[in-house]
Amino acid sequence: MAAGKNWFDHGGQAYAQFRPEYPAELAEFFVSLAPATDLAVDVGCGNGQLTVQLAARFDVVIGVDSSADQIANARLHDRVRYLQAPAETLPVQDRSAALITAAQAAHWFDRPAFYSEVRRIAVDDAVLVLVSYGVTKLDPDLDERFQHFYRTEIGPYWPEERKLVDSGYADIDFPFEERPAPPMQIRTQWDLNGMLGYISTWSAVRKAAEAGKSEVLESFAADLADLWGDPATTREFTSPVNMRVGTI
Repeated sequence: MAAGKNWFDHGGQAYAQFRPEYPAELAEFFVSLAPATDLAVDVGCGNGQLTVQLAARFDVVIGVDSSADQIANARLHDRVRYLQAPAETLPVQDRSAALITAAQAAHWFDRPAFYSEVRRIAVDDAVLVLVSYGVTKLDPDLDERFQHFYRTEIGPYWPEERKLVDSGYADIDFPFEERPAPPMQIRTQWDLNGMLGYISTWSAVRKAAEAGKSEVLESFAADLADLWGDPATTREFTSPVNMRVGTI
């Protein structure tokens, strides 16, 4: 590992730069369910990873996020309109959306209020999809150290809502007529910098740093670098995609 390098200091654009991409078949699955392709609304859109994928298949996509910083770093597309607003007060017309998505975000929402907004903006037979992705699986020579870091060293710094992600949203409240979803995975190619950049976007990592536990982060980065070998070498990582799919 390069002497003095702070692997976790990537600034405000780290989320846009390092978050993994959803598989193309995810948006294809969504469009196969939606009753129309006039309008999709992506709530908690972040930097627009899923939003832009939906734009290839829907006439108009509205990406909504409460964070001005996320909106400022969002990916542009001529069929996407980004709006800053909370999930519980969506700036979307009544009975207008054929698809409403929330990717890696619903565990942060006041869900009863969000679900009320979903019902308001949905057309007949519109589809709501809550997406999450599970813990990344690394190569065997890296995974034991990674899992210890995730579950033990920074485990206490994960917010309570993280348990819903770890369970694949199986325990999330979902008062809609449910539909099955096919198994999918996120597959990502990262070099060492990319992997540690992604980890730097985790809320638990930020909280650990704020709590003065930088030595835990630095020790993990050093150990991972030693196990990795050439930092420019890319490795493939997988994360399971979990969904709750319902008809409104």
